[in-house]
Amino acid sequence: MRDHKLPDQVSCWLAGPLPSDCRVALQRLATANDVVHVAVMPDVHLVEEVCNGVAVATTDLIYPQAVGGDIGCGIVAVAADSTAEPIEDESVSRQIIDRLSERIPGNRHPAVTAAAELPEGLARERLSNDRLTKLAERDGRVQLGTLGRGNHFVELQRDAEGRLWVMIHSGSRGIGQAISQWHLDRARQASRQRLVCVSASSDSGQQYLQDMAWARRYASANRRAMLRAVEEVLCDVAGCRLDWASLIESDHDQVVREQHFGRDLWVHRKGAQPASLDQPGLIPGSMGTRSYLVRGRGCAESLNSSSHGAGRALPRSIARQQIGQRQLLREMNGVWFDDHRCDQLRDEAPSAYKDVQTVMRAQRDLTAIVRELRPVLVYKR
Repeated sequence: MRDHKLPDQVSCWLAGPLPSDCRVALQRLATANDVVHVAVMPDVHLVEEVCNGVAVATTDLIYPQAVGGDIGCGIVAVAADSTAEPIEDESVSRQIIDRLSERIPGNRHPAVTAAAELPEGLARERLSNDRLTKLAERDGRVQLGTLGRGNHFVELQRDAEGRLWVMIHSGSRGIGQAISQWHLDRARQASRQRLVCVSASSDSGQQYLQDMAWARRYASANRRAMLRAVEEVLCDVAGCRLDWASLIESDHDQVVREQHFGRDLWVHRKGAQPASLDQPGLIPGSMGTRSYLVRGRGCAESLNSSSHGAGRALPRSIARQQIGQRQLLREMNGVWFDDHRCDQLRDEAPSAYKDVQTVMRAQRDLTAIVRELRPVLVYKR
């Protein structure tokens, strides 16, 4: 759990050697002002100044970069009242993919008039800046129920009993990025450090925390809007509905006040899932590989956190150089997806990610597997 080349306050659960760029970033993070503890997950990989796959604890200072731009990004899963058997038919799966592409755009709904209204609680609450509030009123509506790109997905899965599950990975879309950038720009005006921070007790810190909480709620509303769209598609095409009582949801880009090591701390999670004792969680693999429903083990040294997925093994640019369309098709054998988009999806191939089973073994102290899900159909933009 300890890496002797890193400061003592860093605990690691690794699925392989720690890349040198991650080591440098972790050293910078661990020695930043007010950082009490850093926990490194087995899906760790570098994204900008702070790695994905880390949990960071402070007493007062808030580091927006240790949350990231996609505030509230997370995963939701729910079982259907059907087996996965109907989805395994090619004609049915292609209908579903076509319908999902109509109902769940990647970026924006085609017209503001087609966009949903924001949930009442979100619409009523103003953000800390008028420009952000206007953006939430406009783009927040237009992007509600949209998936995004990259590693975001809608996946239809099968459990060991053959039951159909829906899993969605997405976040707060453009408004989350705008909130993050607004507060980073303000903090940078007062600091020349690579890692900028604000005091949680200051006006600017309180404004960040309030806006961040809004973005987390928006991200959850976004996932649930997509779930409703998936249910309508499944009902029309396959005659099944979702069992909403089975719903599990967890987000992994957040900062929250928690008690650890006998004191109250601000716990930042960037690509790290909360994993308190017996807390339900979701850990997806890469496109086309198995995912897991888990429960947390409440590991103190990990700040009650776990990985949020498999984690990238190859940067996107290198994955596109090394992985061709034929390789992607081979790796996706047996899983339905839009094969017309092979070229665009090469950097999302399973081989661009770490092996999720290796990741799960590396974090046996952090989570216990409750259910294994295997993909039947993947929808990505």
